[in-house]
Amino acid sequence: MVSGFWWYVLFALVGTAVVWKGSDMLERSSKRLSLYFGLPPVVQGAIVVAVGSSFPELSSTVVSTYVHGAFDLGVSAIVGSAIFNLLVIPALSGIFADGVEADRSIVYKEAQFYMVAVAVLLITFALAVIYHPVANTRLHGTVTWQLALIPIAFYGVYLFTQYQDTQDYDAAAPPNGISPLREVVMLLASLALIAVAVEGLVTAALGFGDLFGTPDFIWGLTVVAAGTSLPDTLVSVRAATDNEGVTSIANVLGSNVFDLLIAVPAGVMVAGTAEIDFSVAVPLMGFLTLATVIVFAFLRTELSLSKNESWGLLAVYCLFLVWMLLETVGVTHVVPGA
Repeated sequence: MVSGFWWYVLFALVGTAVVWKGSDMLERSSKRLSLYFGLPPVVQGAIVVAVGSSFPELSSTVVSTYVHGAFDLGVSAIVGSAIFNLLVIPALSGIFADGVEADRSIVYKEAQFYMVAVAVLLITFALAVIYHPVANTRLHGTVTWQLALIPIAFYGVYLFTQYQDTQDYDAAAPPNGISPLREVVMLLASLALIAVAVEGLVTAALGFGDLFGTPDFIWGLTVVAAGTSLPDTLVSVRAATDNEGVTSIANVLGSNVFDLLIAVPAGVMVAGTAEIDFSVAVPLMGFLTLATVIVFAFLRTELSLSKNESWGLLAVYCLFLVWMLLETVGVTHVVPGA
């Protein structure tokens, strides 16, 4: 057991390091492509950079479901990543940049559409339990590919709202020396590198679950979620320290919208159907909703995130980790099966 534990630790560390390298490549290429095509900062952060940096989460869902048959692990990695993104990334950005400035497009469009995304995914899971219940189980449902189209359709609405922003934006001339073909090749190479690394993270999470006799989703919420959130962390903190607060926060919210409305359904689409435990999903999505409300409230005050508020977000995330630890050792039983 001891030797197996260290092997899984090695998988997790190497996977995280490779994700970090791939994310660095991805950040450079996606940012240069955004400059080349003259996208506004909020669209750059919420679509181009966010989708690229969310590829590890997308990979975790597809790999967990299609390769390992563990949809719950993939969903928990998405929810855990969303919680990490909301609480840790803005916190680190605010701490390193001594506060992050936002604007009304972040508060009144990005943040509020993200709240809609949380509700849409939860309703999709509820519909699975109502119309496709799993026999002889309590609050288990089958998410079909038809139900998976619901969040995907809402992401289409999100893309439409971002497209409207590009129509009103007067872009500056693109910098010299940017080759779009070279940047696209670099971006594709970084995505391939990240996909391989995510397999190592998923393998580590499944191994830890077997070694300690704990559910897979606990490790998805922590190990896989933190590892796959590195791209978003790198992109947002760098943007914040470069005084690009709008891009920094938009990347976080855009990544979470993509994760909930595209990455989770992607696991269903590749597998055809996937079983969801609603009794597990609701408490976790409930905490995600609470985190969303806290971040929204902080951003709404003076349209910025102060350094003290950033430390507050880190404290909330620490409470989440403590809660997961208590669930694992059996002190609390808010999440059934933990």
